[in-house]
Amino acid sequence: MRIIFMGSPDFSVPALDALAAAGHDIVAVYCQPPRPAGRGKKDRPTPVHARAMELGLTVRHPASLRSAEEQAAFAGLGADIAVVVAYGLILPKPVLDAPKHGCLNIHASLLPRWRGAAPIHRAIMAGDSETGICIMQMEEGLDTGPVLLRQSTPIGPEDTTADLHDRLAAMGADMITDALTRLDRLTPEPQPETGVTYAAKIDKSEARIDWTRPAPEIDRQIRGLSPFPGAWCMLQGERLKLLGSHMGQGEGPPGTLLDTPLTVACGTGAVQITRLQRPGHKAQDADRFQRGIRLEPGARLE
Repeated sequence: MRIIFMGSPDFSVPALDALAAAGHDIVAVYCQPPRPAGRGKKDRPTPVHARAMELGLTVRHPASLRSAEEQAAFAGLGADIAVVVAYGLILPKPVLDAPKHGCLNIHASLLPRWRGAAPIHRAIMAGDSETGICIMQMEEGLDTGPVLLRQSTPIGPEDTTADLHDRLAAMGADMITDALTRLDRLTPEPQPETGVTYAAKIDKSEARIDWTRPAPEIDRQIRGLSPFPGAWCMLQGERLKLLGSHMGQGEGPPGTLLDTPLTVACGTGAVQITRLQRPGHKAQDADRFQRGIRLEPGARLE
């Protein structure tokens, strides 16, 4: 099958690899343009761009697909289908309509719940018990198209966005190859009109921890924002990024260290921090952190 692949971040790479391994003819890979990164602020290609080059595939990275020229170039590829996963640009109708079988999206939620930009983060932060992958036929609305395949996975009590990211990326890769194999036998199911939620892009202002909130909310905030942007608090004038947690035992003034390793009192209940990062240091487990800092019960996190 002649495929145009459209994706940019790490999440998209397993699907690109799976399609290549399945023997599909990937006629072009579309991704976001290289952008300045690192200390030298040199242009850095996206993970999909880098992987496509390793595979010897043609890469295109237009800043927009709204011009007639870009749309004509896209249509001129004569693709049977486009596979889209975390591409990062809105696809205009001429692009959606160009491939023979349209465009399929690998979306990391159980639609219609968590349409939009940050479905993995939002599912954890909301306390959902499960999430999953939907293979969706794209249309002009935001993640509104009919679903061809769906598969769920539980969200465990210590799962972070990083954990679900890797699990769902692998699921999506398996499911898109299955969907293409059975494309003529799959029946698109319209999404229900009830149960729609939107996964707004994560704002860094959401990352500061307010220890007066209930422990379950803080636990989900820490796990949902790990690894990026990372929930944070202050300790002895130093900003700590908290990257892993689970529910703890005990009560006390909010922000007070109750016990070691790193059980912190919240507005109600407590959270045990399992992984964290100091400025200029690598992330480390709580036990190792505690050996270096030697915090005593009663210490305050702000």
